[in-house]
Amino acid sequence: MAWKDVFSYVRAVAADKGVTQDEHHADDGVPLGARIGSVVQLQMSPVIRAQTNGSLIAQPSAADTRILAVSQIRLEPDTELYRLYLDKGEGDAKEKFLQVFCGDDGKVAEVLYCTQLARVIPETADDQDAYMGTAGYGLGDAGYTLWREQLADMLDAAGLETVFGTADRLDYTCDAGAPDAQFVAPFHGRETRIDDAGGMRGLRQEMYFMPYVRQLADGSREYLLITTEIVESVDGDAGKRGIHVDFVIGIPVEQERIVIQ
Repeated sequence: MAWKDVFSYVRAVAADKGVTQDEHHADDGVPLGARIGSVVQLQMSPVIRAQTNGSLIAQPSAADTRILAVSQIRLEPDTELYRLYLDKGEGDAKEKFLQVFCGDDGKVAEVLYCTQLARVIPETADDQDAYMGTAGYGLGDAGYTLWREQLADMLDAAGLETVFGTADRLDYTCDAGAPDAQFVAPFHGRETRIDDAGGMRGLRQEMYFMPYVRQLADGSREYLLITTEIVESVDGDAGKRGIHVDFVIGIPVEQERIVIQ
């Protein structure tokens, strides 16, 4: 799906041809046959198994059954991802989405079920540089550590015990570049998200992205996706700008465990 900036693009086409928003489907061609409004059935066994083995992944709620938005992420060098949002994280809610990676042949190669752990706002220019990796350190470092005390207000005592055991830290390693690299420049690109099939609502943002990974107790993988997002426009309004950093937990889910109708 070769999306453009759909917010201006769809409006321009509609104006030129005198057609209505309902005749346009900006969500055509999304992997897994997904569309905005599609019903998603996700088998819970991968999530429960991951939690049992110490993952920070959150279970979907009873309301997380419809795709509320879809996005395409184009990252340099040469990486394309799609996100199918079950929760857009508005207000006090946290984002939940399926992240889909397709190979060069266009077929789905990997699906991650992802839940937002935290969002932070970089307070200084130095903080922003570190979270973008532009200074040669920070985002893109060989490893990232989450500390028990950082998550003490997010998890109850039982949750902390399941995740940390007797340890005080969770160590993730960078899932990009050479294994012995001390720093790998983050992926850089843009996300275009549409919130309705006509492409009239949504957002566009610049992204600095790096996946980190650790092994759970059963040997399976848990990803920590760290993304610095610089909002460029919301619903086509370029005046709504801002910067934040999202920390997202992701676990691989077999495609056969996902039904989208």
